[in-house]
Amino acid sequence: MEAEFFMDLEDRMAVSHGSLMSYPSFVLLISTIILFSLSFSTAQSNGCSKRGEYSANSTYSRNLNLILSVLPSNASENGGFYNTSTGQGSDEVYALALCRGDLASGSCFDCINSSSEGIKKQCPNQKEAIFWGPGITSSECMLRYSNRNIFSAMEVTPSIPVPNPNDISANLEQFNETLYKLMGVLLTEASSGSTLKFAAGDMNFTSSEKIYGLVQCTPDISKSDCRICLQGAIGELSECCGRKQGARILRPSCIAWFELNLFYDSNTIDAPSLSPPGPSTSADSVPPVITNNRESSRTTSRTTVIIVVSIVILLALVVIVSILCGILYKWKAKLNRDDDSAIRRLESLQFSLTAVKTATNDFHDADRLGQGGFGSVYKGMLQNGQEIAVKRLSRHSSQGELEFKNEILLVAKLQHRNLVRLMGFCLEGTERILVYEFVSNGSLDQYIFDSIKRGQLNWEMCYKKIICGIARGILYLHEDSCLRIIHRDLKASNVLLDEEMNPKISDFGMARLFAVNQIQGNTTRTVGTYGYMAPEYALHGQFSVKSDVFSFGILLLEIVSGKKNSWMNDSGELEHLPSYAWKNWREGTAENLIDPTLRRSSRSIIMRCIHVGLLCIQEHAAKRPTMASVVLMLNSNSLSLPPPMQPAFLMYGSMETSLLSSQQSSGSSQSGQSTDRDATPYFPLN
Repeated sequence: MEAEFFMDLEDRMAVSHGSLMSYPSFVLLISTIILFSLSFSTAQSNGCSKRGEYSANSTYSRNLNLILSVLPSNASENGGFYNTSTGQGSDEVYALALCRGDLASGSCFDCINSSSEGIKKQCPNQKEAIFWGPGITSSECMLRYSNRNIFSAMEVTPSIPVPNPNDISANLEQFNETLYKLMGVLLTEASSGSTLKFAAGDMNFTSSEKIYGLVQCTPDISKSDCRICLQGAIGELSECCGRKQGARILRPSCIAWFELNLFYDSNTIDAPSLSPPGPSTSADSVPPVITNNRESSRTTSRTTVIIVVSIVILLALVVIVSILCGILYKWKAKLNRDDDSAIRRLESLQFSLTAVKTATNDFHDADRLGQGGFGSVYKGMLQNGQEIAVKRLSRHSSQGELEFKNEILLVAKLQHRNLVRLMGFCLEGTERILVYEFVSNGSLDQYIFDSIKRGQLNWEMCYKKIICGIARGILYLHEDSCLRIIHRDLKASNVLLDEEMNPKISDFGMARLFAVNQIQGNTTRTVGTYGYMAPEYALHGQFSVKSDVFSFGILLLEIVSGKKNSWMNDSGELEHLPSYAWKNWREGTAENLIDPTLRRSSRSIIMRCIHVGLLCIQEHAAKRPTMASVVLMLNSNSLSLPPPMQPAFLMYGSMETSLLSSQQSSGSSQSGQSTDRDATPYFPLN
């Protein structure tokens, strides 16, 4: 998409590009840039604290990135406000997000999500920062973080004024009186009303004109602190913005705002029209808002403002177009370099068929590790002594050579310690072969479901290495890689263990090779393993990142319990792990779920894992946490967890039984390299 956009932009700008570059008023362009810098430097710089800096790859940086990734969804799902912390000691990060009270949930998510990027660009490597997003000119949300506890404490600095450029031209006295009354009413309502500490409304100051006002405090401060913060903000309006048609004061703990136009969404809130003030009004301990009563030449002033603004806008457009031309030129040069590099890299990944045959003894049956729907997996050894796993794909695929190479190049970009590494490929004649690193300790299912081998797994290994490692690997696929990947077949047999028992997720990134009829979010053919499938995927073919979250929840419960997602109980009846876990959780007997070999370990952490697992397998996908939230839950014991709701498939018992029975009758792979059918489409982030 990004490449298509730039190519289209280039075509449309080709004629004007040369003339723009030869434009003689370059001095005016520099002046405009300086003017814009002066206009916004104060507002932008005040959001960055000087409490110290962190390095790019430090623990503080990782904690910050983690906490910023969970704020958008949590704030939008919790009424527009959310605060949390993670880490310990000097690496602990405190963060909060607040959306304006009139913002819908989706707009709230988008605002905080874009602000998460904006705050890092505005204040790179700062240990404390505040950001009003998506830009200071709109101020729809606030994002704030620090290395100190900022919760429930009123703070009034930095206090950033943002005035409307237009002045009041008539009825100034009546305007001031009405504004004074309106802001006083809103202050009282916000500081003594609902827990959201938000109020908005309007009031007529002439028969045809209204003043619209909005005030809001962060919900975590007290009512008295909210009142004090708003009183100061409203008082500051008169100091910075006398005679202006609108203005706002942005503070860490509150915001005060008025305009002559409706700037908030009156459909999402109950914003009443208030009665205008009578001949005399009494102050409700609110400072005067507007005190400047000078009557200068208004017409001349307005004309001057219009001319200046028009010139600035025109010059700004010239600057923007010039910058776009420069970006386009640099992008084309980078694209050419990237293409050359990609071709060279692709060639370096290619194995000859002779080398692959030599490594696998010509695909000898004795070296076969397993057989799957898309081919066989063989163990091999390169001439340098490195062991490899070779997946020989079926020759009946209709995939072309160019598409195959593109697929390999994309999959090769995935580099994470908890993912099996693709080492290369072979494409000769009708042969399509993938070469992976060989993982020596086999798959996770061979340990957790084997009564003897399970004894080799202590809780320290299960939790810190395996559970947390799998979670980090899935998070990388969902959010941190250059591609957005939904695995769709996460299960114990697709998690391999290296010589140090570190988990490595396998069978990812190959779905597009085999299922060309699949599109993002929906598919006409479900692939994967029943019992690990989310209900919306198994029943309707709808998949998302929450599908992987469901699979992870099942896998987490399997690791803790040592039980498969379905098994025959002592009475000969088929038992399902989600139902069994939910029943024991509701009855307060969740300890029954813990495998006997783990019961001497940390009970609180194991119970927390069960809790997280139940949150992941909830019936409704929207209720399930993201993998970023899951990682945060697993790594921060101080973070409170919401109560889980009913797991999926409790309503589909008969269907699940038939699906699981058919799945159990199918074959499984041997040794360490899982060969169940691949199930992982990838989606570019753009």
